[in-house]
Amino acid sequence: MQVKVFITPRKGILDPQGRAVEQALKTLGFNQIADVRVGRYIVLEVAGASAAGVREAAKKMCEQLLANPLIEDYRFEVGAE
Repeated sequence: MQVKVFITPRKGILDPQGRAVEQALKTLGFNQIADVRVGRYIVLEVAGASAAGVREAAKKMCEQLLANPLIEDYRFEVGAE
């Protein structure tokens, strides 16, 4: 099963990359931008017998390696693709 993982900096955590993108967009005339957060997008192919088992494995992967729970939030989607 395919797992899509979305990782973003937590609110209140400094995001210098997001700040740089925000300023660049404003320089290009996109003045309606209020906040930019830059994160990561990871796609995994996970072998598993059930969607519940794949969800549990994805959660453990995020907590143990893919995301830093002190400064990042994560969410994931499990699909059949």
